[in-house]
Amino acid sequence: MNRGSLGHWGIVGSLAFAAAQIMAPPSLAQGTVTAGDTAVPSTEAGRCATAYLAAFNAGEDAMRRFFLDWASAESLAERPVDVRLGIYGRLRQDLGQLAARRVVSSSDGSLTVLAEGRDDLWVELTLVMTGDAPRRLAGIRVEQAEPGGDTPSQGTPLAIGELAGQAERLVAEAVGKDEFSGAVLLARDGAVLLEKAWGQANKSHGVANRVDTKFCLGSINKLFTRIVVLQLEAQGRLLLDDPLGKHLPDYPNRDAATRVTIRHLLDMTSGIGDFFNEKFDAMPKDRLRTTADYLRLFASDPLLFAPGSQRRYSNGGYVVLGAVIEKVTGRSYYDVVRAQVFAPAGMTDTDSYEVDVPVPNLATGYTREGGRDEGWRSNVYTKPARGSSAGGGYSTLRDLLRFTAALTEGTLLSRPYTAWVLGGPEPGAGTADARSGGGQGLGVAGGAPGMNAVLDVDLDAGFTLVVLSNYDPPAAERVARQIRALLRRVRSGPSAD
Repeated sequence: MNRGSLGHWGIVGSLAFAAAQIMAPPSLAQGTVTAGDTAVPSTEAGRCATAYLAAFNAGEDAMRRFFLDWASAESLAERPVDVRLGIYGRLRQDLGQLAARRVVSSSDGSLTVLAEGRDDLWVELTLVMTGDAPRRLAGIRVEQAEPGGDTPSQGTPLAIGELAGQAERLVAEAVGKDEFSGAVLLARDGAVLLEKAWGQANKSHGVANRVDTKFCLGSINKLFTRIVVLQLEAQGRLLLDDPLGKHLPDYPNRDAATRVTIRHLLDMTSGIGDFFNEKFDAMPKDRLRTTADYLRLFASDPLLFAPGSQRRYSNGGYVVLGAVIEKVTGRSYYDVVRAQVFAPAGMTDTDSYEVDVPVPNLATGYTREGGRDEGWRSNVYTKPARGSSAGGGYSTLRDLLRFTAALTEGTLLSRPYTAWVLGGPEPGAGTADARSGGGQGLGVAGGAPGMNAVLDVDLDAGFTLVVLSNYDPPAAERVARQIRALLRRVRSGPSAD
């Protein structure tokens, strides 16, 4: 589950790999153009970056015109405009508008600019051009930077042999400030480079976190829900454009049952709101154990907007998807995701555990939110008795590494569907393959009081990063952001190989 401002759907982490593959016009005369108040070199990359930022802030129609005006027919065939707009929508949901603050680096073939979004969220945009004339934009990488402007590109190139030690040092600094408690795994091409735990799983009994400790994932569970829905579509048991009412004919909001589709729910464009509301705050949390329990919190509420007209983060929408899964399969959501995701991936330590059932090696969450002082307090009174299809399950470092392997290798979905989950086009809409690279990857995170988790997969560089914490956000996200900065130095430096 996620209660903060970030949507985290395929966006946090590397914030999605927003590939562009755009046809650039001839170079301008040397000098500068401006992106907002920031001077940008008037190279092909500089002009393209300026146009991209202007379109990003103007909205979906402007972005559509941008892609149609700049993209070659070949690149559009590989990644159609609607796929690009889907990536853009997720980025815009998290970042709001972007303001260019500084050019980090510039050459004939690339440009890196630091930009600031809303809520003190900073990103680094790197545009890399091909070498042949007329030059094309090979891709746009969007990565988080430190608040205030430290960027992933800063620092000397880093040898792969130095990576684990540098990452461990960064985490140790956060632990020393009591800003992190949890576990970190970093792997390259499946080989583990770093796997270590810090802090305590239970402060009352002095139990240390271990590398196999089970941590709450928050909204990362939404990814598992999405995979089950795509499995059901591939089996012909539902269609993404089915109206909600086809599968849930008794859904309390008749307007939603008629107008909302499965696709709207997946893309968070349904208009269905959240279950973190006054009813949730007033309800004893031990009563929240099933999908039906969660539905009672919001299913009768009116839609927030016309389905498909806006994109807004929706825990409620993913609860509804859980109900659809139950109706289609005739089984509980928990049984289905266990059988269709966890078991085939070999995830033996992953589940939505009930809070009052003893589970070995399970981390207690600790929060500073809502306390009478600044000390850590258990989050036992803030979380439901059991997580849902929107989030709140538990997993371990190794289980998530097994999950990424199962996903990228095609164990969970067919190649076309796998490529779609990893940032490629919807099956039938393009030619991307899950192993073809080209900026594909995965970046998801989740957070709530006493829990924060990040899972990043970069197919191009081969890195998988898992950061799990039993502290409030942004404990895991901050550590992940710092480690990603190290990875960028490995990727970009001459010692990367």
